[in-house]
Amino acid sequence: MADALSWQSQQETLVLRGELDRETLLPLWQQREALLADKTRIDVSQLQRVDSSGLALLVHFRELRSKQGVSLAITGVSDRLSTLIDLYNLRQVIPVEEVNSMKSASV
Repeated sequence: MADALSWQSQQETLVLRGELDRETLLPLWQQREALLADKTRIDVSQLQRVDSSGLALLVHFRELRSKQGVSLAITGVSDRLSTLIDLYNLRQVIPVEEVNSMKSASV
């Protein structure tokens, strides 16, 4: 059974926890405009799982804020989510700040 999705507003950051997938994202989707109104970052470091539906939602959030003239950064991206972004060739659409800044240093 999927862990519930929860979120917390911390100044300009929306922190997501749990699982962001097609089974859990509806409440977040329904509140998106109010939740993102003053946000410039989404912290995904506390998500255990993100599926393609969750990734699509993050892309939508970036587009929504972009239309409002705001750049929305996705922070705390895990290796798994980074791989999903790469698999869908979305690195240009959804640039992310990696969790592990040492990733490129460890060859």
